This record gives sequence, structure tokens and C-alpha cells, in this order.
Amino acid sequence: MTAPRPLSDGAAGRGAPADQAAVRRGNLGRVLRLLRDEGPRSRARIAEETGLNKATVSSLVAELADRGLVTAGDVHRGGSVGRPGLLVQLDGRAVCAIGVELNVDFVAVLVLDLPGDVLFEQRVALDVPALGAEATLDEVARLVEQGRAATSHAVPVGLTVAVPGLVRSVDGVVTLAPNLGWHDVPVLAGLTARIGPGCPVRVENDANLSAIAEWATGPEARTPDLVYLTGEVGVGGGVIVDGRLLRGTAGFAGEVGHNPLGDPAVVCGCGRRGCWETVVGLGALLRAAADPGDPVRDSSRDLETRLAEIAARADAGDRRTLDALAGVGAALGTGAAVLINFVDPQVVLLGGYFAVLGRFLVEPMTAALRRRVFAADRAGARVVLSTLGFTAAVRGGAHVALESVLDDPALVPVREPRTPEPRTPEPSHP
Repeated sequence: MTAPRPLSDGAAGRGAPADQAAVRRGNLGRVLRLLRDEGPRSRARIAEETGLNKATVSSLVAELADRGLVTAGDVHRGGSVGRPGLLVQLDGRAVCAIGVELNVDFVAVLVLDLPGDVLFEQRVALDVPALGAEATLDEVARLVEQGRAATSHAVPVGLTVAVPGLVRSVDGVVTLAPNLGWHDVPVLAGLTARIGPGCPVRVENDANLSAIAEWATGPEARTPDLVYLTGEVGVGGGVIVDGRLLRGTAGFAGEVGHNPLGDPAVVCGCGRRGCWETVVGLGALLRAAADPGDPVRDSSRDLETRLAEIAARADAGDRRTLDALAGVGAALGTGAAVLINFVDPQVVLLGGYFAVLGRFLVEPMTAALRRRVFAADRAGARVVLSTLGFTAAVRGGAHVALESVLDDPALVPVREPRTPEPRTPEPSHP
């Protein structure tokens, strides 16, 4: 999420050995990140685009190859005279990172390799509030071990847990997650004790990780200024300003679902009245669209199946369903207008159930934006539906864990050279 850092040519530095090592690690990361973001490059082109000299680039590429992070690919001729070079391309299939999401009614695990390919993915229905923190972490550890067993060829470089609530990232404590019923739960310490110290763990807010995933890999990737809104049982937000995640002083920025924009007669899961999620959260939609006992309100059923039923009813012209969706869309626009007026994003991205049912929500939402945004034409902000579905948070978690390798590729050990198999001597013939 951070802007590229200017780094010196490792061959030209004259600092102390520790400084030399730090500069080299930075330059390794610079080359690796270039290949990840821009695709295969010849060594000459890498030197040109990074400002490093060719000898340094050759040395860096050799070390990255020794660590299994890059490989030489197709021949690159480039129209020049002389011996053609080989394109250097990202490899990293022997490295992976794990994303975990805890939510009200499920736990999900996803494993990505360095190129971003999914190696393992599983989501398990779970009543997290009823189960409690300790039993939930037991289940998370079990799923993580399943993922590691299925990807044993890849070394895990980190694990990031997404939680819907306030997270103190410095020590991985969930200070408040009202929809889970959690207060001051040491998730980092608890999960590390269960899976062991070999895979560094960090804990982050789910909407922030979803915003990171959208910024990195979504349909509006690399948009400098965007607001991400996710709708599940709760409502969360992640704000990207100038290509950086807005965290705030204590890391609690983005808790938009608890802005006082809802129905003051309705008590929110946090215990307060009138929070925004009381009118745009999943519970608000289900209460408006169906009576108690209706299958779409059965939280033990798969959420995507229930949302598909709501969409089917709307497509069939069911008036109650259409009115419920229109009401949520209008309330969504009212809250999003506050965010547009405040941070002036290029894009408002809708995730979670907002994306799944987005074709019914966008029209009433944009009508509210036209009324509520102070600048003309919604200040130019576009409303876009996420294509990452309910995997955004786990993808963001895995992406954040992989950033450690891009920042310092030396974290990945050098591969042991293969010992050639002895050749069987051929029989001699008289």
C-alpha cells in the first residue's frame, strides 16, 4: 500500500556492512516488486527502470533466483543487435501466505502464492458469537493446518486474520467486535500459541483488508483515492487516500457502520441506537424483505444461497423485496454521500452483500448521492461493484502477508542446490 521507496544502487554504497545489507535487501525488493507489478523484464530493462547498474541487477536477479522467487523465461530480442537476453519473470510458487477471516457466521481461510494464485480455499459455516473466542480460534487453527498440509510444497511467510471490529494491530488484540460479542481478545497470541512460531501472525480489521485487496487486485486496482464499503451482518469501510490506507491515530479509522445515520428507534449490535448499519446492514434488509421464519432469515443457511433467493424474488417482481432493496439503496447513498463530501474519492466500491445485490441497490443509491453530495455530479465519484465477492478480506490478508517478502526477499531462505543423481556406468563392450 505504500508508495515506492527510493533506493540506492547496492553496488555504489559505501556505508557500514549493516547499511550495505539493508540497501541490498531493499534493492532485492525493488526488483521483485517491479516484476510483480509490471511483468517479465530483461535485465537491461530492469536496470533502466530501477536506475541500478547492470552488474548490480544481474547479481540481484541471481540471488532472487537462488531463493526461488524469479526465473528466466523466454528470449527477449527487443530489436537490438547482439546476443538476445532472457526475460526475468516472477516465480515464487514455493512461497505462500495465508489469509483468515472471522465473521459472525463463518470462518474462511485462503492461501495465495507470490504470483497471486489461489493454492487453497475453504469457508466453514460457524456461529462465532455462540462458540466463543477460544473455540473459534481452535477451529481457525484446524483450518490453517489443513491449508498448510494442502500446500506443503510452499513455505508460509505470514498469516493475517481479518476481524469485523476494532483491532489494536500492534499486539493483535481485538478490543471490540460487537457483532461477535468479543472484548479485548488476544487473537494474535492465541493463534500463535496454536499454530506455532514458524508463521508470523498479524490481525487487522476486515474492511481495511478488503480495501487493500481491492486496491491491489480488484477492478479499480491502483486507484489512488477510493472508499470501500462492505455489507454483511455489520457494515465496515476502508478508505484509501493517495494510495495509502487511512488508519487514523489508533488504527480505528473506517468504522463507518456506527455513524449516527440510522433509525434512532433501532438498537445496533454495539448497544447504541441509530447506527448506519441498522438501516443498511444485512439484518436490516432481511427484516424488511421477509417475516421471521422465512428461509432467507435462517442464519444457519449459506449466505450466498439466501442472497440468491432474495435476488430471485426481486427479479420476479416481488414488491416487498423490491421496496426493501430500494430502502437500503437510498440509505446507503445517504451515508456514502457523507464520505464523498469528506474524502472526495474517485471510486466508491461496494463489497459483501452490497456487491451481490448491487444491481438493485445502485440506482436508489446514486439518486441519493445526487441529492446529498455537495459538489456537482457526485463530485465525479463512481459507484463500482466489487468482483472479489466475500473473499476480499481473506485475499487482502494474504496480500498483506506477502508484502513482507516484497519488502525483504531475504526472508525467504536460499534453496539448497540439488545433488545430481549418480550416473550408472554403461556396460563396456568388447
